[in-house]
Amino acid sequence: MAVEMTDLVVTAVGPVRLIELNRPDQLNAMSEELHAGLASLWDSLADDPQARVVVLTGRGRAFSAGGNFDLMTRVQRDRAFREKNVDEARRIITGMVRCPLPVIAAVNGPAVGLGCSLALLSDLVLIADDAYVADPHVQVGLVAGDGGALVLPLLVGLTRAKELLFLGDRVSAEDAVRLGIANRAVPKDKLLDEAMDLAGRLAALPAQALRGTKRAVNLHLEQALATVLEPALLAEQETMHAPDHIAAVEKIIASRGRRRADKPRGGRQAGGEG
Repeated sequence: MAVEMTDLVVTAVGPVRLIELNRPDQLNAMSEELHAGLASLWDSLADDPQARVVVLTGRGRAFSAGGNFDLMTRVQRDRAFREKNVDEARRIITGMVRCPLPVIAAVNGPAVGLGCSLALLSDLVLIADDAYVADPHVQVGLVAGDGGALVLPLLVGLTRAKELLFLGDRVSAEDAVRLGIANRAVPKDKLLDEAMDLAGRLAALPAQALRGTKRAVNLHLEQALATVLEPALLAEQETMHAPDHIAAVEKIIASRGRRRADKPRGGRQAGGEG
């Protein structure tokens, strides 16, 4: 049975739960509904007695472009909404780390900002050979608090993590595998099939042993949760209404407005990553 929340689609495929970010025209950038849905999703999955494995992907040509600039503007101006946004980010991160089910990310296209964090927080990552990951928080005046600062140093080491977070550079599928961000690169047209095949292999394993092993390995992440997460999220919250961030978002919104004005009549504008 499929459960749809418009922006987030959960489909039961036997013991596998296929989770699809469903804003393809916006490159699966966050909406208020999608962000809230991701925050509540992981407890729901943990309470599903028939679920054994999760596959997380995006519909359309992106995994997730991350931030929505209209939402960012609201976050800047509305303190209560800002605090709600940070609380949901906390629940997304802790929910993924503590979800007893193994989570496979099928990164079908750009995974940027929070989209990158969703991939990093997954247990196994398959990435389309033409996809990339990037965490450009700093480029828009934000602390990279909602995942990147927590997980990336454990995957690639401190020095490389600082380079990727400071500069926000794109990491190709090939480099993501080389650096340990992804398990393997897959032709895009075979990505979801391979992810579902892998999910089937995991679902066939003894559930208690698999879940216990995830919990044991994730004790490394639990240590980071205990020491890194709150300071990182609070630092990001402070930058959410800082002048540098406000100026960066205004510049991007104005630039996109000019591009739309310059677009030939009847032309098709490509989306961008937030």
